Amino acid sequence: MFAAQRRNRTMFDAALTQLALIYHLTVYNLRSKDRNPVIGLLMVALQSVIMIAGFMGMFWIMGVRRSPLRGDFMLYTMTGIFLFQAHTMAVMAVAGSSGSVSPMMKHGPMNTAVWITSSALAALYRTIFAGGVILGLYWLWSPYRIEDPIGSMAMLLLAWLSGAAMGLVFLAIKPWSPKAAMLGSTIYSRIQMIASGKMFVANALPAYMLHYFDWNPLFHVIDQLRGDVFINYTPHHSSESYPIFFTLAVLMIGLMGEFVTRNAESISWSAAR
Repeated sequence: MFAAQRRNRTMFDAALTQLALIYHLTVYNLRSKDRNPVIGLLMVALQSVIMIAGFMGMFWIMGVRRSPLRGDFMLYTMTGIFLFQAHTMAVMAVAGSSGSVSPMMKHGPMNTAVWITSSALAALYRTIFAGGVILGLYWLWSPYRIEDPIGSMAMLLLAWLSGAAMGLVFLAIKPWSPKAAMLGSTIYSRIQMIASGKMFVANALPAYMLHYFDWNPLFHVIDQLRGDVFINYTPHHSSESYPIFFTLAVLMIGLMGEFVTRNAESISWSAAR
């Protein structure tokens, strides 16, 4: 009738326990959004298709009917949209994850690190699934070549990781001011519609406009991705090191903020809300 609670006797056992928790909670996050998880993943792919179609229609109305760089126009559009979605989905997923006073945290093995990691991984899975489906179908219709697939995947992961780091900052703010955190994450995602640079090429920007965009790590990541995808494009106004250092700095700030919040947060904070 009574069973002793399982204890981790070594660091290896503890690591396996945490990995198992992350896996099961990632599956839970994927299945909790929709009743049918397959339909939910296909809906994410459909959202990407709608966004691609919207930008293609906008470019067509503006008279931009070919790629600003030598290559496939559709592939040029998808490089910006996929990284934009990976970044913003990671921001919203991590910012919306549960805090230290969530009922889920009452279970012994659970902790906030597991929940944050699983939320970010679920967002990454949705992004990769949607991108894989769309790129696969487009290749059947019009075969293409990606010059550096490994570098392209690295840029996708960097866009996702930088978004998760920004989401961690908003998550640390949420217990102190939930409305400000929600508004801040929404405004940040809307700003990325323009500031990410997915609609234009960095090499074609005049010098006086670069400083409006070069603060944004996603702007650098998208430009570097296009250098990995297209053989005829070499980025001159972006770098790989800036988004890496930016992500590490924001990640440290988010971790410190989440640690302070976790130690100070009380379940009574939301009692009168």
